[in-house]
Amino acid sequence: MSGLENHEFEKLAVPLLDGLYNFACWLSGNPDEARDLVQETFLKSLRGFSSFREGTNFRAWMYRILRNTFLTSRTGLERRNTQQEDEEGFADLAVSSETPELALIRRADTELVQTAIAQLAPIFQEVVLLADMEEMRYQEIAETLDVPIGTVMSRLARARKQVRAYIVTALEQKKVAGTKR
Repeated sequence: MSGLENHEFEKLAVPLLDGLYNFACWLSGNPDEARDLVQETFLKSLRGFSSFREGTNFRAWMYRILRNTFLTSRTGLERRNTQQEDEEGFADLAVSSETPELALIRRADTELVQTAIAQLAPIFQEVVLLADMEEMRYQEIAETLDVPIGTVMSRLARARKQVRAYIVTALEQKKVAGTKR
């Protein structure tokens, strides 16, 4: 790889470092493993940079490499094999960027939100993290996860509904516990 290609890769990839690390932490649940995943992602993407097609979405390309690296790791394989996708009977729902869930999340305790997201199945965690934390568009998420855009919207709608239900239940329990004192 030439110095010019290295410079171009660095210019595109370095700004993604924090987001990739955050996504890796959520996927793996382990900061050390997340650092390793990001390092391996950068190595793989640098080696394969010549295969990146200019004009396509570099961020989605990097996140896809990270996700695939995680899924082929021991932890990713174990996690993927223990979760079942259950999306039958749900229409592909369009979700606006400003939802009641987002308003609730903004007001709720950060730790509570993190716990609610951690309770989601991995397929739902991924879309919430990419959409709401990394602020990816549906198309970027679809490219990253290699699923149709309708699946992204459906998963996101279901994930947000589950997060909202978890937060509402937790806040109601806090309220009840507070009145019993």
